[in-house]
Amino acid sequence: MRKVLTTIAMLGALSTSAWAAAVMDVADLVESQGPAVVNISTTTLAKRSTNGMSPDMPGNNEDMQEFFRRFFPGMPGMPGGSMPDTPSHGAGSGFIVGSDGTILTNAHVVRGADEVIVKLTDKRKFTAKVIGTDARTDVAVLKITAQNLPAVKLGNPDALRVGEAVAAIGSPFGFENSVTAGIVSAKGRSLPSESYVPYIQTDVAINPGNSGGPLFNMKGEVVGINSQIYSRSGGYQGVSFAIPIDVAMEVVSQLKSGGKVSRGWLGVVIQEVSSDLAESFGLDRPRGALIAQVQPDGPAAKAGLQAADVILKFNGKPVENSGDLPRMVGTVKPGSSIPLEIWRKGKAQTINVVLTELPAEEQVASKSGKAYSRGGLALAELTAEQRREIGIDYGLLVQDATGDALRAGIRSGDVILAVNNGKVATVEAFRKAIAAVPAGKAAAILVKRGDGSLYVPLKISAD
Repeated sequence: MRKVLTTIAMLGALSTSAWAAAVMDVADLVESQGPAVVNISTTTLAKRSTNGMSPDMPGNNEDMQEFFRRFFPGMPGMPGGSMPDTPSHGAGSGFIVGSDGTILTNAHVVRGADEVIVKLTDKRKFTAKVIGTDARTDVAVLKITAQNLPAVKLGNPDALRVGEAVAAIGSPFGFENSVTAGIVSAKGRSLPSESYVPYIQTDVAINPGNSGGPLFNMKGEVVGINSQIYSRSGGYQGVSFAIPIDVAMEVVSQLKSGGKVSRGWLGVVIQEVSSDLAESFGLDRPRGALIAQVQPDGPAAKAGLQAADVILKFNGKPVENSGDLPRMVGTVKPGSSIPLEIWRKGKAQTINVVLTELPAEEQVASKSGKAYSRGGLALAELTAEQRREIGIDYGLLVQDATGDALRAGIRSGDVILAVNNGKVATVEAFRKAIAAVPAGKAAAILVKRGDGSLYVPLKISAD
């Protein structure tokens, strides 16, 4: 018994020693790399109409304006009155990647901002210029006028191992230069709202204000940009996601050189291959990306790809999950000819496809019946062939989901059947149904996904 207790005591001492060493590693990391982490604050001015009232304000009509003119003369926004723009403020984090003042953060941190202020650890403040943003990866590049700034060291996310220790520095809830630590929980995560980022999942405490800050390995190298949390409450719950730094730096390179990000585009709507689907197609196991729809006149259509084809390899690389394919396609230069190994009618074959450039969201919205609607959806009315394939005679195909729709969990390839129990067969019908939903309230969207259907609560933002 005495030997057992001695052994336990030794193990306890060893664990304590190892923990202390890990803490010292984090302390050394913060001391050497902390000065390159910055705090970001933004100011956005509310848009107002010519009469001084917000254009989205309830009652902003002639009758309401006449009421205020008669009973509240001189009121701000009325003749003789004045109403300044009302600013809203935001905060986030970032880090310096170039001694010339180049800074990385999240695109959502600076989206729509009229002013971006960067504060260094030595208390200096600079007004930053937004060089460019990429909403699809949530990466933004800022520039401040300063020289000889401390810059972070960049690491290799591919070398990260699950279980490896990592640390974050940022400004959660406005508490500047806060440090948290944890481990890598998983790699290559696909999120329902994102297609082009193989996220690093960690249990590092990330909260509002940490967005855009760096994720470090224990060598003191940045391996990711802290971007999202999974939370039911809005606060930290042990599941955080970071954009791999190599993905971010490719975006930086393109934004700085050309002012935009160019990605390859295949022109298909895909879905996961379930075990039942794999069996029905004669595949040995569930793998690949099943083509649910081929975009008319897109690269895939021109190459002869068809609905029900399963893409097994892209440019020689296996496609294990459907979420792998958008990232593979997006990293390829438009104009490249790429071999695809597909599974069609029980046999594997190779088809070459010439990728074109992924259209901007606005361009996607304007093509062949697609239209962006309030709520963040790009929709297309179903063709006769599509209606036959899925066995329904109405509905709208989701071409893209952004904003409110993306946050609600609506995905590309879904078919919207109804809004608040009212069937929708045209984009105009959907627009009218959504227009009737007050800002800040939710509409019940009936979605057909695969062989099943579900209701999704789509909350309509006030902005």
